Amino acid sequence: MTRTDHICLMAKYNEWMNAKLYQTAMRLSGEELVADRGAFFGSILGTLNHIVAGDTIWLRRFATHPANYLALETIRNLPAPTGLDQQLFIDIQTLEKHRKLLDQCITEWAHSVTEPELDHRLHYANSLGVVSERNFYGLVLHFFNHQTHHRGQVTTLLSQAHVDVGVTDLVVLVPNEAA
Repeated sequence: MTRTDHICLMAKYNEWMNAKLYQTAMRLSGEELVADRGAFFGSILGTLNHIVAGDTIWLRRFATHPANYLALETIRNLPAPTGLDQQLFIDIQTLEKHRKLLDQCITEWAHSVTEPELDHRLHYANSLGVVSERNFYGLVLHFFNHQTHHRGQVTTLLSQAHVDVGVTDLVVLVPNEAA
C-alpha cells in the first residue's frame, strides 16, 4: 500500500466512523449529549465539536501547501476556530451537517494528494503562535490519528450512556488480499 493509498483508506475510515458516531449519538437526548461526562472536552457534543475544530485547523494548514489543493477551497473559506474547545455548533443536527461537509472535503482532498507532495515540509504556526516546519506526511498521519483518538473517547462516552456504536475497527475497511 502506498502512502497515498493509506491516506485514502484513512479518509474512508474517517467518514465511515463519523457517520456511525453521529447516527449513534442522535439516539440520545440533547441533555444527554451536553452532559459533562468528565472527558477532555466535557460532553459528547463537546468532544465532537473538538474533532471538527481540530480538523478545520489542520485542513486550513494543509490548504497552504504549495499544491494548492482545490478540494480544500471550501475549508479556506471557513472561519478559523478560535480554540480547540470552541463550541462551534450547539446541536447535533447542525454539527452533523458540517461534519459531512468536512468529510466530503477530506475524501476529495485525500484522493488528490500525490506521493511527491507528501515529502514537502509544511510551515505553520500553532494556536499559541509557535512556528513549526514539519514533514507533510507526518502531519497527515497526525491529523488522522487525532480524529481516531477522540472518536475513541466518544465511543467510550456513548458506551457509558448505554449506547453501542458497533464495530469500529479499521481492519473492516482494509482490503482482503487473500487469494
